[in-house]
Amino acid sequence: MAASLKILGGVALHMRKGFALMLLASGLLAVLAVLPVPTLHAQGRFLANGPLPSVQFPTDNPQTDAKVRLGKQLYFDGRLSSDGTISCASCHKPDAAWADTTPVSEGVGHQKGGRNSPSVINAAYTVPQFWDGRAQHLEKQAVGPVQNPIEMDLTIPQLEGRLSLIPGYVQQFEQVFGMKPTIAGMAMAIAAFERTIVVNDSPYDKYLAGERMAMSRSAMRGMKVFMGKGHCMTCHSGPSFSDSRFHNLGVGFANGKFKDMGRVVVTKDATDTGAFLTQRLRNIAQTAPYMHDGSEATLEAVIEFYDRGGVRNPYLDKAMVPLALTKQEKRELVEFLKALSGTSPVVAVPELPNPELTAQELEEMMKGGAK
Repeated sequence: MAASLKILGGVALHMRKGFALMLLASGLLAVLAVLPVPTLHAQGRFLANGPLPSVQFPTDNPQTDAKVRLGKQLYFDGRLSSDGTISCASCHKPDAAWADTTPVSEGVGHQKGGRNSPSVINAAYTVPQFWDGRAQHLEKQAVGPVQNPIEMDLTIPQLEGRLSLIPGYVQQFEQVFGMKPTIAGMAMAIAAFERTIVVNDSPYDKYLAGERMAMSRSAMRGMKVFMGKGHCMTCHSGPSFSDSRFHNLGVGFANGKFKDMGRVVVTKDATDTGAFLTQRLRNIAQTAPYMHDGSEATLEAVIEFYDRGGVRNPYLDKAMVPLALTKQEKRELVEFLKALSGTSPVVAVPELPNPELTAQELEEMMKGGAK
């Protein structure tokens, strides 16, 4: 437990220390077995992995219907990529729980990235963004892929030039922001749309709300493993089941080096070598494959990885230790993880403004000096 507490920090540290001590003092597993759920909830026993709070909207990017509609169009518009083939929805697919089904996603020119695409579901609750945390909020995250040469491959002048040649976007940007299209406005609109992609109706949520039969007995036992022997709550804590911190699990470490250096590239702090952001677990059963490189195909494989204690390396998180889970405990842990999945939002692909203007035509118009 000491190792678990060591990685927590700030205010959260005090909260989680309190929660961890509470677990020790009261013997949570025994409590779970005898107390009714509403009682537990009322006493705050589930605060660490409690219900999702309401989405908070930035004061400098207030939510409006018009902005969400604009963001939805931009999210699905391939003209935000150099060859017109890649949109946000290409790698964060609505019909794949807003994630991707392949280990790494494909960008323009069929180029492969190096990291798995996380789901957009409940991204509104994630701070920071990206596996290495290089963007603090959704607004900053949205400008990254557009400029990435492997993903969408547009320069800022190209992006703003294209949007300014699409009358439907010009009109909407004027209506929403009172100005011509900019990359900042694009990011604010896409972030506003992404904040509408929320899931909070999982069996676990219903269980927390007092529906004792919402989770199977197997999932209930898996929850005990999650909170106890599995050491999962060490990092997967909070309503989104993420501590929003970075941990080295040893994923991608071979022959004495990491294929992807992770968080250290952002912070230049050697202790962040090979560390990646703890991912949210809500709807996790719908977003295979897993890990930052998509190297684990199933939840069962992920649990086997953790049961082995990850991959030893000089920066391995101290919380990564062999777990010695039994086969039954592993099965029940999977059942609990499945119980974290709710109904993935279904969103119809919107009609895009001026679809007759292709990416290639927009480029030709820009070369011709069109404004």
